[in-house]
Amino acid sequence: MTKEEVTVAVVEQECAVLRTRMAARKVTRTYDEALRPLGLKVTQFTLLVAIKHGIPDSISELAESLAMERTTLTRNLQLLEKQGLATIGPEGYRRARSMQLTPLGEEKLAAALPVWRQAQDQLVRKLGKGRWIEAKALLSEIISTA
Repeated sequence: MTKEEVTVAVVEQECAVLRTRMAARKVTRTYDEALRPLGLKVTQFTLLVAIKHGIPDSISELAESLAMERTTLTRNLQLLEKQGLATIGPEGYRRARSMQLTPLGEEKLAAALPVWRQAQDQLVRKLGKGRWIEAKALLSEIISTA
């Protein structure tokens, strides 16, 4: 084996970012398929949840809390607004912006919650409850330390 082949093999076997991104795409696909009949993607669903929860009050803080790029978050928020699911107020003090679900957004979220539950339960069944608890703890640790 050449040095390049060894490097590629090591990356394929041990690269944390490769494995986490592959896992994230697989999990995302599961949730997207479940939410598709509602016309939502999981990214939109998580934003509806975040807005409903009411924190944080600036695009930058929300992007940070969701580990998203600010520009990606802004595009996704604009899409929610265009679909009539949320309203995003003008920038205020310290770049704060009010974000609220519209009545249609509230309805969409209410319809999506049980669909999310089914997808979540499916994932937990596949992993096993104990392994999911361990995986969730590990993911939380990575999120808080990365």
